[in-house]
Amino acid sequence: MSREGIDHALRGLREEKEKISAALLDLEGHDGNRLLKGARLAGETWRRWEDARAEIALVWRLYDAYQRVLAEVEELRARHGRPGPAVLVELTGLLAGESVDVPGGEIPLERRTLLGESRERITLDEAVAQMEAGYARAAEVVAAADAAWTALLVPLEDVEETWRETARLAQGLDGSRHPELDRLGRELSALGQLARTDPLALVSDGRADTSRLDRVRVALEALRGSLAEAARLRDGYEQRLAVVTASIDDVEEAERRAREARTTATVKIEAAGLPEPPSLGGGLRHRLADLEGLRRAGRWAELAARVAELDRATGAALERARDNLALSTGLLDRRGELRGRLEAYRAKAGRLGFAEDERLTALYGRARGLLWTAPCDLRRATAALAEYQRAIKEREGGGGTEAGR
Repeated sequence: MSREGIDHALRGLREEKEKISAALLDLEGHDGNRLLKGARLAGETWRRWEDARAEIALVWRLYDAYQRVLAEVEELRARHGRPGPAVLVELTGLLAGESVDVPGGEIPLERRTLLGESRERITLDEAVAQMEAGYARAAEVVAAADAAWTALLVPLEDVEETWRETARLAQGLDGSRHPELDRLGRELSALGQLARTDPLALVSDGRADTSRLDRVRVALEALRGSLAEAARLRDGYEQRLAVVTASIDDVEEAERRAREARTTATVKIEAAGLPEPPSLGGGLRHRLADLEGLRRAGRWAELAARVAELDRATGAALERARDNLALSTGLLDRRGELRGRLEAYRAKAGRLGFAEDERLTALYGRARGLLWTAPCDLRRATAALAEYQRAIKEREGGGGTEAGR
């Protein structure tokens, strides 16, 4: 290499050395690296960190060997302002030849030659390539662990706090152990141990899998909600009981009206086919009475669940009673609607001057007889009314016979 070529190469190597040093220091100071060094690791994370730590140590040792060669080049070049051919050859050998001792790179005896080197040596460029590869492998592990901890630890701490809040609620209700809360606590403890010591075991497709943690969170929030409801029930039991009792009263009243409406419709409407309304109010009152035993025993969590079930059953019973009422009253309302339409059509016929029309009079009488007869055949009455309406339209349009006029 010429003197100019050597000086140019040295400038590039100085810049390269600064970049390598900065990158290695950034890796050392990275949050993930510090966490990995300070954590008690297990499983996959421990295995991968052991490999990464060995990579980092090797890169640093290779960097030291690389620096020593570069320092030797700098010192030799500084001693020879105008290097002669021998010095240029020596500098070229250091810059372009196999001048870097590979750390731990002792050549096995079976691969040595009589006059060859006992240690493996590589060029500066090869040393940089090896450092880049080792750095990349180590950085990937550090970044993956840091990302996993970032995604897992904050949600984990939130869920753990939710568990503690839920435990305090359960303790404040009756002081007894809660099997579901204990189960969720064991699951959360196992997840916490795994997330803190082996976060990479929870990584799937490059992302931390929080599905197990999410399931625990959802279950805890539901349990906390039910326990909070139990606490509210304990503090306002009499008022809550009054509300449930009033709802059951509404059910019994709606069932009574539905039975009366069915009786009326069965008498007044032919082939009504209405189902017998069930009497669910009595059963609801028995369930209401059973709550008192739980209240005396202070079993508020179970009592809250029973009250919620009774609420749902009462709502369903009320809706069913109202539906049955609507079925019966709907038939009677249909008859009333048909009666009103018949009289409206009769008034229209009168305004058009057809009050004495024999055919219209006969059709009206037939429809009226069906609608004012008990039980009323709604199907036949509807058909008769439709025929009467058509006849009025035909007469209005000029149809009909002379005799009819």
